[in-house]
Amino acid sequence: MVIKPTVRLQKYLAECGISSRRRAEELIKTGRVSVDGTVITEMGVKIDPDTQSVHCDGRLVTPPESKKRYYLLNKPSGFVTTLSDPQGRPIVTSLLKGVKDRVYPVGRLDLDTEGALILTNDGELTNRILHPRFETNKTYEATVKGQPARKKIHQLEQGIIIDGQKTWPAKIRFIKKKEQSTLYRVVIHEGRKRQIRKMFQAIGHPVIHLKRIAYGKLTLGSLKTGDFRPLEPAELKKIFL
Repeated sequence: MVIKPTVRLQKYLAECGISSRRRAEELIKTGRVSVDGTVITEMGVKIDPDTQSVHCDGRLVTPPESKKRYYLLNKPSGFVTTLSDPQGRPIVTSLLKGVKDRVYPVGRLDLDTEGALILTNDGELTNRILHPRFETNKTYEATVKGQPARKKIHQLEQGIIIDGQKTWPAKIRFIKKKEQSTLYRVVIHEGRKRQIRKMFQAIGHPVIHLKRIAYGKLTLGSLKTGDFRPLEPAELKKIFL
């Protein structure tokens, strides 16, 4: 099957085996389909599958015959985790030199956040990593302003209200103290927008620097900032340990 560079959204859903064309229209009308993170409810929207990511009920939609590809990138600061950016900022896929496969970032890292980012065309894996019910741990190193009291860190570990919703419990381990900042290792399994930054902001100690260092037991290792490498199937199991 060959999908044209620009295609109507409902047709793309049908060609990818999600549903019939008519059923795809119903999925769109009821707000169950998004393109690049934006929910689409109107008919006739055209997409470019080569530069845009489509999700239905939170799952990445890809053509059924696509060979599954997996890459681990050490994202630098200053890159956005989308496939295109209207502001002209650099995108993470531009770092995958020589990769011809159409792959998508698994979740997001803020513009100013660095570290481990998986890119793949495997929608099932993407959903398993991102959905909170699978409790896939993501580990970060967070340098925060000042020296938070232990009771404040305990509040974050128990969960706090952010944007009207309580966060799931987190694991936070003290690493080292500097003159005007403190370094922590933080493990969460949620993926809410700017979550760790909002958590520490809520206790009065904003994040100065943030880097994701692992998905489960899959770590960056010696991968340098801006570099990437393909992941072997056996390595994928480490994500869920």
